[in-house]
Amino acid sequence: MTNTIPEPDVAGRVAQQTLARREAAYASEVRRLLDAALDVMRTCGTTSRPRVADIVAAAGLSNEAFYRHFPSKDALVATLLEDGAVRLRSYLGYQIAKESSPEVQVRRWVEGVLAQADEQIAATTLAVIWNGGTAASGQTSGRHFSSAPVGTLLHEPFAALGSSDPELDAALAAHATFGKLSDYLWLGAQPSTAEIDHIVDFCLAAITPRR
Repeated sequence: MTNTIPEPDVAGRVAQQTLARREAAYASEVRRLLDAALDVMRTCGTTSRPRVADIVAAAGLSNEAFYRHFPSKDALVATLLEDGAVRLRSYLGYQIAKESSPEVQVRRWVEGVLAQADEQIAATTLAVIWNGGTAASGQTSGRHFSSAPVGTLLHEPFAALGSSDPELDAALAAHATFGKLSDYLWLGAQPSTAEIDHIVDFCLAAITPRR
């Protein structure tokens, strides 16, 4: 019996290297487009919506690069909303993970959500929400883009606190908290310590106990 050593697939290896380089380049293009869109939206505020040409110019890319990744501006805005939700969920998840008490975890969640009304980032958050109004559809239409994914972070603490339906209770708490956040953003106001305490108490009181 003759043992044969398989020949290395040189062509396949080179092709994989090429694909890896292209993937990295494309990921960089997408990030540049998203960051540029965020900057342009911040500048435009809620008075005008940026054009594809504005975003492409700010990113230093071409129309070809834009449409290589997004079929329309609405598609880019939808991706920007998703990216913002992922970032906020990651930040809040980190803050919650540092606490062992479920009550304190709920407080950190509420504080983190309402921190989006801070004057340093409120204008950007509001601009993204406003632009997202034309891109959202179906279940996401008419609500804050982070409400659903960020609300899932309350499942575990609510379950630990005796909720009979952690998912539903978390969704209700998220709708209420993000609704107040939207009010603060549109009013150009920031929640006081007393208001944050009240919202935390409301979220805890909203838990339906197990029977």
